[in-house]
Order: sequence, then C-alpha cells, then structure tokens
Amino acid sequence: MHELKCPKCGSVFTVDEADYASIVSQVRGTEFNAEVQRRLAELHAQYEAEQRAKAVTTQQAYQTELFKKDQAILAKEGEISRLKEQVAAQGDRQKLAVGTAVAAKNEEIANLNASILQLRSSAQLAAKEAALHEDNVRKEYEAKLKMAQEQVDYYKDLKTRMSTKMVGETLEAHCSNVFNGEMRPMFPNAYFEKDNDASLGSKGDFIFRDFEDGVEYISIMFEMKNEMDETATKHKNEDFFRKLDADRNMKGCEYAVLVSLLEPDSELYNGGIVDVSYRYPKMYVIRPQFFRPIITLLVNAAKKTVGIKKELEIARSQSVDVTHFESQLDAFKEAFGRNYRLASEKFKAAIDEIDKSITHLQKIKDALIGSENNLRLANDKADALTIKKLTKGNETMTRKFAEAAEARKAADRAAGPDDQDQPSV
Repeated sequence: MHELKCPKCGSVFTVDEADYASIVSQVRGTEFNAEVQRRLAELHAQYEAEQRAKAVTTQQAYQTELFKKDQAILAKEGEISRLKEQVAAQGDRQKLAVGTAVAAKNEEIANLNASILQLRSSAQLAAKEAALHEDNVRKEYEAKLKMAQEQVDYYKDLKTRMSTKMVGETLEAHCSNVFNGEMRPMFPNAYFEKDNDASLGSKGDFIFRDFEDGVEYISIMFEMKNEMDETATKHKNEDFFRKLDADRNMKGCEYAVLVSLLEPDSELYNGGIVDVSYRYPKMYVIRPQFFRPIITLLVNAAKKTVGIKKELEIARSQSVDVTHFESQLDAFKEAFGRNYRLASEKFKAAIDEIDKSITHLQKIKDALIGSENNLRLANDKADALTIKKLTKGNETMTRKFAEAAEARKAADRAAGPDDQDQPSV
C-alpha cells in the first residue's frame, strides 16, 4: 500500500500497488510528453537562431569577397595601365620581341605539322603492314586448312579403298612412305625397317633406331592398327597395349608407339599424341598424321641423353678386362663347383657302399658272436655233464654204472697198494 498527498487540499489517502503503478505511469507519461515537446521547441528555436547567424555570416563573407574582388580588379586595371605605358614606351623593341615570339611559335607549329605528317605516314604504314600480316595469316590459315582438308580427304579415300586384307598393310605403307619420303634426310643414319623376326613368338610392325657416333640413343617399336567400318567386332586401342609392350621388351626398344585408326569417334585419341604410360611404360597412341611429330618429339628428348650414353659406352669399354676376368672367375667357380659336386656325389656313394659293407660285416660279426656264444654254451654244458646227471632217472644205467664202480674198487683192492697210486682210466 502507498500513501499519497493531494497537492491542492493536502489530504492523504492510501492506494494499492496496481493503482499506484497506474498513477505513476500516467504522471510519467504526461511529464515525458511535456518534456519532449519542450525539448523540440528549444531545438527548433536553436536551429532558427543558427540559420540566422549563418545567413548573416554568409552575407558578411560575401560582402568581404566582393570587396576583395573589387580591389583585385582595381589592381589589375592599374597593372594593365602600367603595362600599356611600358609597351608604348618600349615601342619597336616590344614589336621585335613579339615578332620573334611569333616566329618561334610558327616554327613550333611547323614542326608539329611535320610530326603529325610523319605520324600519319607511320600510321598508314602500320595499317598496311597490319593488312599485309592479316593477309599472310589468312593465307597461312587457308593453306593449313587446305592441308588438313587434304589429309581428311586422303584418309577418307584411304578408308574407302581399303579391303579387309589391306587394312593394316595400307597403314604400314603410309607410315613407311612418310618416313622414307619426308623424314629420311633428317635421319640419314637411322634404321627404319619392318620387324620380320618372329623367332621369339611375336613381332611388331616397324622398328626405328637412330645413332650418333655409333651409339644408339633412341629406339621405337611401332604397331599399326586399323579396321573397316563394317567390321562386326570393333577393337579398342587398349586391346593391343599388352602385345606391343611385350614386343618392345623382346626387341630391346625404349619406346612403344601404336599408330591407330581405331575408335574414330574418340575425343581422347583424336586430340593428338596420347601418353598411356600409366598403363605401360613409355607407350604412346597416335593418329597417322602425328607419325612424324612423335618421332621428332622423342628424338629431341633422347638427344639430351646422348652424352650420358657415350660416357656409359666408354665406361663399358674400359671395364672389358675386368668383365673378362670376372667371367673367367665365374666360369672357374662354376666348373669347380660342378667338379666338387660330382666328387661329393661319388664320395657319398662310396660312403654309402662302405656303410653297406659295414652293415654286412656287422651282421657276419653278430653271426660269429652268436656262434661263439652257442659254442661256449655247448662247452659249458659239456663241462657240466656227469655220470650222475646222465643216469639220473635211468635205473638200468644207474645200476650198471654202480656195478662198474664196485668192480673197479674190487680190482683196486686186489692189485695192492702199489697199483692204487696209478691213475684210474
């Protein structure tokens, strides 16, 4: 609860929170609006005062500037009057100076006119040269276009004239004619022949090798592939990569090039020289029109290695004796190893035979030892044999031996003492 005092009558009354907040809001809103209106009025009055002061200042500045200009005009007029007086005083001298200045200006104008004429002449000459260059470029372009069209017509005619048997041979003949007719003067020492050696089971179409000072610095295995448009089964260039790489390795060539008219609609193979080294090392696929550029490109790249290859050949020639010695040493090692192996095998065979003989003799020894044991046992049994043991269980023999013993004793008693010392039989 809040107590409020009336400003007029001084009465004090009580209001709750809601009424108090409403009254405060009304008072604040009224006071705020009044304050805003008052502040706006002050700002408006301040703005008008500033504008009036600015107008006064501007007017004063304008008046000051007019005054300054008037003074300047007066000063200029005075200067002009003074100069006129000086000109009138100088007379002929001033006229002479003016004439000299005019003459200098006329000469400068003449020079400018000459320069303009020269520039015009240069511009006309440049225009003529540009027109001539444009004409030359146009003619060159038309010549190249004509050449390209001739090549297109040639290959179209080539395809129409091909038979199934002549497809590959015609392409080979084309490349052979290009090399021997156009490129042979460029490579007088080069070897470019058909690969007719099929002793290793396969062969390419052409092999190119070139030499410098007797050192081979480049070698290329060429394969030519084409097929008729009406052929049912169409081949792809990559169908021949593996065989071409195998032929290159068998014939010891550094590069492999497939000259192909296969896949005629392929943007990849129609674009120029295609490097397929990502499939097989140092392998390229070209159209026939790039036959000459690929040889030139690879030759120029390989010539950079000629010096290195020459040094390698020199190093190889210097190491001939060492190589010969090593080969002889290897041959000796091989022969010695073979003889040692044979001797070892025979020694082992002899040892085996000795072991067999020892085994046989051991068996004989064991048999003899067995016989000796049997004889010893027989002897022991013979030594242990007695009359008593022989007559044991035999009453007749016991009785006979007993009678014989009694008879011997009686005989001994009858013989006397002298005879008793004689051994008994």
